[in-house]
Amino acid sequence: MYRAHVLVCGGTGCTSSGSAKIIESLHEELKKNDLTKEVAVVKTGCHGLCAEGPVMVIYPEAVFYSRVTVEDIPEIVSEHLLKGRIVKRLVYREAVSDEGIESLNDTVFYKKQTRIALRNCGVINPESIDEYIGTGGYEALGKVLTTMSPDDVIQTITDSGLRGRGGAGFPTGLKWKFASGNRGNVQKYVCCNADEGDPGAFMDRSVLEGDPHVVLEAMAIAGYAIGASQGYIYVRAEYPIAVERLKIAIGQAREYGLLGKDIFGSGFDFDIDLRLGAGAFVCGEETALMTSIEGNRGEPRPRPPFPAVKGLFGCPTILNNVETWANIPRIILNGPEWFASMGTEKSKGTKVFALGGKINNTGLVEIPMGTTLRTIVEEIGGGIPNGKKFKAAQTGGPSGGCIPAEHFDIPIDYDNLISIGSMMGSGGLIVMDEDTCMVDIAKFFLQFTVDESCGKCTPCRVGTKRMLEILEKITDGRGTVEDIDKLEELCYYIKENAQCGLGQTAPNPVLSTLRYFRDEYMEHVVNKRCPAGVCKKLVTYKIDPDMCKGCTLCARNCPVNAITGEPKVPHKIKLDQCIKCGTCIENCRFGAIYIE
Repeated sequence: MYRAHVLVCGGTGCTSSGSAKIIESLHEELKKNDLTKEVAVVKTGCHGLCAEGPVMVIYPEAVFYSRVTVEDIPEIVSEHLLKGRIVKRLVYREAVSDEGIESLNDTVFYKKQTRIALRNCGVINPESIDEYIGTGGYEALGKVLTTMSPDDVIQTITDSGLRGRGGAGFPTGLKWKFASGNRGNVQKYVCCNADEGDPGAFMDRSVLEGDPHVVLEAMAIAGYAIGASQGYIYVRAEYPIAVERLKIAIGQAREYGLLGKDIFGSGFDFDIDLRLGAGAFVCGEETALMTSIEGNRGEPRPRPPFPAVKGLFGCPTILNNVETWANIPRIILNGPEWFASMGTEKSKGTKVFALGGKINNTGLVEIPMGTTLRTIVEEIGGGIPNGKKFKAAQTGGPSGGCIPAEHFDIPIDYDNLISIGSMMGSGGLIVMDEDTCMVDIAKFFLQFTVDESCGKCTPCRVGTKRMLEILEKITDGRGTVEDIDKLEELCYYIKENAQCGLGQTAPNPVLSTLRYFRDEYMEHVVNKRCPAGVCKKLVTYKIDPDMCKGCTLCARNCPVNAITGEPKVPHKIKLDQCIKCGTCIENCRFGAIYIE
């Protein structure tokens, strides 16, 4: 028995910040202090507070240390683990109050969250099946195989109101029901979409890195429900930590008899294999994903027939994303009423979001459906840095849209987002402040779509390219009012004629910015001005002679020597030489340089 457990985040975010070296240093210091038999070091998944990484939690006190460095380890070991004295300077700032050290669950970031899909992330060692079993893992699979019929399982998922967390929000139970006919007589497949490719999205990756067994258990439950004996997890090769932990989990599950033949002595056979994707965004579309698993170029197929009728290798197939699977075992164990009691009338349960952009608490959050955007940004997210104003939030990635400040208090659910021109998507939520150019944002997402289009259908292959050319023309100062009309017309044409979901939703970022920020488009084409000062060809850098003290910092740091002036004399910018990089503004101590 250990008297203390030190949990260190081993997710991608903290790993990139050096958590592996921290774990190594911990082992060395524990050995020096003869504590190896008293203190256990556990590498976990993501705790959620990515902006505070590397993070560490020490039990039994549940003290949350943030932004830990290798240099801090000797002090943590000697003071906290040896002498029992908390190192207050390293405690997460929100957990420190006048009363002392608060529980992490009482901090603003966590107290409005409800963790279901993320319940084990940051809590268990994802490479240990015993720790997963110790938190109730595989109990749901045992319950299903020993006490429930396949139809009972499908009815339970249907009654819970769970909808797909990967994009469109199709009812999960209904999808399973479509594929459930002819059990035992037809080869069927269960697939997991772990090809998370939206810019700023890292929800599914974090679940796979922090709790891989929950996906395996859920897929086995689905296999029993529809009569499938084989599952595939399609995960992009750029997620090496997730891939490695999935391999370990699959091996452990097979060794324990939880995958393979005659699971729980029920006569049910089910196994899972991995398929690695090369990073093509289009392979997140279900038919393109299945085509890729089959060993072909990842291109979408016409629907109908839908995968539940004719999917992988021409057989009935169900496909859900990682977050959807992560909810299944809890629904089975706690009952559909428990899950349906959370959320809104048509959007039950919780949703995981990857918070990014202009936000203080960058990270992973899981909130009940119906939580307002304001609550997510201002409370859980800690607000916008530097006192800037909220301007918009992008949800749904390249397939979604921008939510403006006028809808800041909208409850987040599937139907509400669609009604204002956005969508839930997989759960990326990028926050933008007043310094963001919405035309530039639309161009950014469209550039991504153009790069990722598989090229199979003309509306997507050619149409999105023409849209991007118009946006580039507008941001370069060559646009006209007619270009805006042409851009909008192209959007609706592509939505109606593209073959798959990628092409059909590609115009959404443009349409939503046109809907709520048309005035910015007009400023770009009529006044040849970018109000946010982002589009370089539409801005001019100037120095206010009344505020300039002639300190020469701007001139000394200008990479192209575009600033002239003598010490203690107001400087000037040579406009024909200025590359508008912003270095001068960053270095000016007196606020003398401005954008016009």
